[in-house]
Amino acid sequence: MAVIDTDTIVIGAGPVGLFQVFQLGLLGLNTHVIDALPEAGGQCVALYPDKPIYDVPGVPVCTGRELAQLLLVQAKPFLTRNLASGHIANLHLNDQVASVQPLADGGFEIATRQGLQFRCRAVFVAAGAGAFVPRSLNVATLEGAANVHFYLPEAPAPAPWAAQHLVIAGGGEEALSTVAALIDSPLEVRPASLTLLHRRDQFQADPALEASVRAWIAQGRVKLALGLPSGADLQDGRVTALQVLGADGATHALPLDHLLIRLGLSPKLGPLVDWGLQLDRKQVSVSPDSFQSSVSGIYAVGDINTYPGKKRLLLCGFHEATLAAHHAVAQLRPDQPQHLQYTTTSTLLHQRLGLA
Repeated sequence: MAVIDTDTIVIGAGPVGLFQVFQLGLLGLNTHVIDALPEAGGQCVALYPDKPIYDVPGVPVCTGRELAQLLLVQAKPFLTRNLASGHIANLHLNDQVASVQPLADGGFEIATRQGLQFRCRAVFVAAGAGAFVPRSLNVATLEGAANVHFYLPEAPAPAPWAAQHLVIAGGGEEALSTVAALIDSPLEVRPASLTLLHRRDQFQADPALEASVRAWIAQGRVKLALGLPSGADLQDGRVTALQVLGADGATHALPLDHLLIRLGLSPKLGPLVDWGLQLDRKQVSVSPDSFQSSVSGIYAVGDINTYPGKKRLLLCGFHEATLAAHHAVAQLRPDQPQHLQYTTTSTLLHQRLGLA
């Protein structure tokens, strides 16, 4: 695969990462964004998409999902959309940075787990508490199985479990919401039969949501399987059944066509610990005047960083992204005068925003 050359790489497409894209674009630096989740928005969308946020300046109240959409609209001039597919070409979701290697002549070479390769001149780590990855079942044989899933497909894509038997693993808000989303979904998404697998007959979800799911179980529209998965039967790289240890001490086979694991997300630093950055309690130590890490050219903004007086607030992350972008452009373009310009009056910034 061809190496992608770009001025900067932003790791993390949460609110601070998206605002970082906007600030870099205003200063004339192009960028590519990489995030482990299947949609932009980071922790706000992954963990509390519908909960209200009250402390974003100028926005009295919005949900996590609404904030992500507002930031995507704001960064739109600097996000390149593929006209054929409609996807944003420089936003790489469902992928993780595997390695960051300094180059002899300056800059970095970056490789991702999906096989993408980049050359860039500066890196901005906006990974929040780390890359949010889905929690899995503690069954080693499930890893890499073709019919094990963690996310719902993006509309209008068809679901691989359409008209087949789907087992959903989990007993929290995420699992029960998935049951509710699929029970009366369009035919291209709806499974032929649906089983909810949880370790015990107690759920942790909104009472109204739990009441709906229990009603469907009572009606026979959803089957409930109780117990702990202890193993899996595989054939040709696909799971054909889970071995479930029940409360009676016996192990029972739970046949399936597809398994959708909905146990929530957990943040992991992953390979970031191998990049030579100075860390303090799993956070990247940065200089508070530039938010540059111990490695020149690598910046850290938002919840992933630490410095004296650090406050883990969105507002602070937006401030950090702004100063980091200004420091980076001064480092990358030392021969150019760095005049502070304002979006209200600058014709250059208007051109970059597509307004002129």
